[in-house]
Amino acid sequence: MHQFFKLLFTITLLVGTLIAISSYSWLSVWIGLEINLLSIIPLLSDSKNLYPSESALKYFITQAMASTIFLFSIVCSINTNEFFSFDQTPIMLMIMDSALLTKMGAAPFHAWFPEVMDGLSWMNSLIMLTWQKLAPMVVFMYMTKSTLFISSSIIFSSMIGGILGLNQISLRKIMAYSSINHIGWMISSMFNSQTIWLIYFLVYSIISINIIVIFHILNIFYLKQLFNALNSNKIFKFFFILNFLSLGGLPPFLGFFPKWLTINNLVLNNFLTISVILIISTLITLFFYLRITFSTMVINSKEMIVQKTSHDTSMVVFLNTVSLAGLVVCTLISEMT
Repeated sequence: MHQFFKLLFTITLLVGTLIAISSYSWLSVWIGLEINLLSIIPLLSDSKNLYPSESALKYFITQAMASTIFLFSIVCSINTNEFFSFDQTPIMLMIMDSALLTKMGAAPFHAWFPEVMDGLSWMNSLIMLTWQKLAPMVVFMYMTKSTLFISSSIIFSSMIGGILGLNQISLRKIMAYSSINHIGWMISSMFNSQTIWLIYFLVYSIISINIIVIFHILNIFYLKQLFNALNSNKIFKFFFILNFLSLGGLPPFLGFFPKWLTINNLVLNNFLTISVILIISTLITLFFYLRITFSTMVINSKEMIVQKTSHDTSMVVFLNTVSLAGLVVCTLISEMT
């Protein structure tokens, strides 16, 4: 019975997102987002989470507020005959953008996101980092006309994600601030190319899955646990280091490919200031990624001769092989085209 309720709400979670991204009117977009919200609350209330009720309540209050703002802008558009149209007035666009940025956890509407993430299990964190971003971002694509407002959100997201991630010891908060930084990149990739956004989102999801599967198997949540756990798992240590460098966009890893495409697209369309800020913020995030990976390599700690538990590494090896081979495949495809 317990597994059935999880399966039921997981299916409605997927259905809600699909309704939102395939809708022809604003009201059906809102309905899809609400189905998605009401489906994830029971999943966040799972007893496996560290703070199940607290995280679920914080998430619900924030999302309900964003949905209210979104519905308010829809009701206002009824009087202007734009109810079934995606062409809105500038004020309505800014209100809708604010609601969607809140839903996806982009700065300056980001404060709820790390706090909610810090109380979740790794599998729920993975849903928050990947699937829950999909519907707001696809709807957000319809409204990339208010360039100044969106540009300010990109700058805030990239800088806040980089700077606030420096001082964290919780791995879930590190992943949350990393996600905020990547949201800035993904929003900037929407300006002139939906294809680049799709590539970025897929690559980010693959890398996040790889990292979180390692954290989930080792059952670790803080940096001190990470250093102790990786010393007795050399395969996990190797893949963790490569994935974290890939998440920072360091060549020649897969994470570099979508950032390269995004910067190329921005420069071609004369968004030079945003390009420079994004690169600087990525260097900040790369600094604390390197600090974590170097620590796992060079900190001298005692290793156990006999390991108490053995982990099945076949799934981790497969996922990471796909990720690490990805840049080679992408390069070959781009060369052929």
